[in-house]
Amino acid sequence: MTRDLALHDRIRTEIEGQILSGVLKPGDKVPSELELMAVYGCSRMTVSKALTALSGAGLLQRRKRAGTVVAPRPAETMVLDVPDLAVEITRRGQVYGFRLVAREVRTARAEDDLDEGLASAGPLLFVRGVHCADAVPIAYEERYINLAAVPEIAEADFSVESPGSWLLRHIPWTEAENRIGAIGADAAWARLLNLSPGAACLAIARKTWRGEARITLVRQMFVAGRFELVARFGPT
Repeated sequence: MTRDLALHDRIRTEIEGQILSGVLKPGDKVPSELELMAVYGCSRMTVSKALTALSGAGLLQRRKRAGTVVAPRPAETMVLDVPDLAVEITRRGQVYGFRLVAREVRTARAEDDLDEGLASAGPLLFVRGVHCADAVPIAYEERYINLAAVPEIAEADFSVESPGSWLLRHIPWTEAENRIGAIGADAAWARLLNLSPGAACLAIARKTWRGEARITLVRQMFVAGRFELVARFGPT
């Protein structure tokens, strides 16, 4: 079960949703701090914390006297969004589950196959786990998280929600890169997915940034026929 958001996170999430959905467009003014205080019945500090987070993520520009406006967006659009698997599976009418296999804090190792952005980031949270729908494994995941950028995730309870859901709920990303291909299951994670070694899987490697900071690298291997990722897009 997902825990209730703190009020500043709720404000941030709702404004972020309006920006990413296009309700608020680049250059549009967002309500003033006083207006947001009235809407949410909260203090200026709470509103400021939400707007500062959105500004730090590159979604808002805060200007003295001119107010706060939606920041310009890059010309390109993402073909494949960053999905919350818990939400997607629940929408299909199934019960979502995440089974934690391993969790450790360590620095990068040669076998980790990381780019410079994460290899030089310092301590990383390394997580391995399995996503399930109605208790049936659908994807194996291994994830590296930059603890310098997201120190609070070190205390997150992954029996309550998966690392990906936690990041989407707490850390607004501003840029993402997806690499998609086909792969045969290796012996180690084939066992976790109840597959024969070499069985066909859809492999997704995703990097995300928040401003200039690298946030995470995740590799997910989806069992063929058990899940699909759908993207709908148009011209920029």
